[in-house]
Amino acid sequence: MFSERFLAGVAVCGAAVCAGQLAGDWLATAAILVLWAGWSLLRDKVGPPVLALAFTHQWTQVTIAIFYYALTGRRVQTMDFIDYRPMVLIGLGCLLALLGGLVLGRRHTQPLVSPFVYQSESSIALRQLVILYGAATGATGAIQQLAWAIPQLTQAILAIDLGRLALLFLIFRRLFQDAFRWRPALVLLMSEMALGFTGYFAGFREALMMGVLALLERFDRRRAVHWFVLATVGVLVFSSAIAWTGIKFRYRYELDSGIPIESRLERFKLVTILTGDWFTQDLDDISPDVDRLVERMWTVYYPALAVTRVPSLVPHENGALLWAAVKHLVTPRLLFPDKPVLESDSELVRLYSGIWVPGAEQNTSIAFGYAAESYVDFGLPWMFLPVFVYGVLMGRIHRWLLENIHSRELAVAMICAVFWLSLYLFERSWIKTLGLSATLLICLGGGTLLLDHLLLKRYRWEQDAETYQPAPV
Repeated sequence: MFSERFLAGVAVCGAAVCAGQLAGDWLATAAILVLWAGWSLLRDKVGPPVLALAFTHQWTQVTIAIFYYALTGRRVQTMDFIDYRPMVLIGLGCLLALLGGLVLGRRHTQPLVSPFVYQSESSIALRQLVILYGAATGATGAIQQLAWAIPQLTQAILAIDLGRLALLFLIFRRLFQDAFRWRPALVLLMSEMALGFTGYFAGFREALMMGVLALLERFDRRRAVHWFVLATVGVLVFSSAIAWTGIKFRYRYELDSGIPIESRLERFKLVTILTGDWFTQDLDDISPDVDRLVERMWTVYYPALAVTRVPSLVPHENGALLWAAVKHLVTPRLLFPDKPVLESDSELVRLYSGIWVPGAEQNTSIAFGYAAESYVDFGLPWMFLPVFVYGVLMGRIHRWLLENIHSRELAVAMICAVFWLSLYLFERSWIKTLGLSATLLICLGGGTLLLDHLLLKRYRWEQDAETYQPAPV
């Protein structure tokens, strides 16, 4: 009899070959194998597969147009404008380097000894979590205004504000526990989506991912209701992304012109009208929005142009971009108030891709991405080394946090929020990647360790009180 793992490997290899045939491109075969490696090696014994899901999101940003063409026969415009294959290969190489680093960083000579000694459910009730989350959500606008009003603490305050995602994950996790209360979970998810649509950007994505992670942690493939909820969430993710693509230009036009719409309620009414109009379209009218969504997610256009120009027209930077990112990281604005403001990523696109794009003049930043920066810095094959080192550091921190936080619930919630936000974007620059990761780990990770210490002391005090027996008189 063949093992289940062997049969899964055979099935994946077969699917990879079929994908290559459908796409007419062997890159599809290679991409499937890379994805399989990610899920095989990044499985978490504790908590949901946050590392694997973040890896998958980056993989999607590298390969989505190839599979879109294989499934629909529709080519996005970028495929005809550039030679995308070298950059896709570089992107897959970066993913493998990141994967290798994460695996090595999480590896240990001894099996993970769980430090979990108490259940935080007994210390923080679901009702309290909902109240805390509601307060954090309601204060988001004021917190963001405060952050931008204090430049020395902007990133730290914004990172603390992102802690609401950890609270949201905890609520989803409680709802998906033993009773699997999926109905209130879906109501909460749709409420978060509605709230996210009232922002200027796609603010619903992170909330969706927190719900997906909580569901995957409890997912039982033998239960039909779990498949139903997973399929429902998948439909919500897909439909919301397409709908946002279809309405965002008109929505932003309404926000930027005429009388500013500050009220969330008024924005929600506008979104409802625009979304309703969008859903009444014919399928032929919606298809271009799907094309635009795929093209927006496929973040290889500007990096591919840079690959054709470096080093033939523009020389390699020999580490200058990475050094600038490290220097920015180790000189916090709180201690170095005269540190210059980060320039728009559009400047890198203009210089290395040789194309004019909107920049700081239009209050815009066009993403270039850490993979493109690494290529410009070092070229092949040395460009993969900093990606590997970053993966090792993040994997080591991931392991250390699991070994030192005594509440499983707190550990899982913080890790989901921090590592999803740190690892899911392929298009983020080194400066923003390193800065965000460090800020989240210091603020949310440090805050979680402090809270865990306080709850552990309370737990041990309660245990001592229960076991204490007064001496007979």
